[in-house]
Amino acid sequence: MTAEIVAPMPGLIIEILVGVGDEVREYQTVMVLEAMKMENQIAATTSGKVVEVKVKVGDAVRGEQVLLVLQ
Repeated sequence: MTAEIVAPMPGLIIEILVGVGDEVREYQTVMVLEAMKMENQIAATTSGKVVEVKVKVGDAVRGEQVLLVLQ
């Protein structure tokens, strides 16, 4: 089973805290998104292993865009 972590709103990726192969826990912060001059922590929605990071630091993302895939 895979799970996709999506951007809750449009913004700019300012930090990525995990990489491919990392194990993450549910609610662990995996990225930081800057939107409306505020930093928003993006958390894993489930525990799992990172299989794909679809963005990089500095990317502008839209709301509901897939940022990360867990397995």
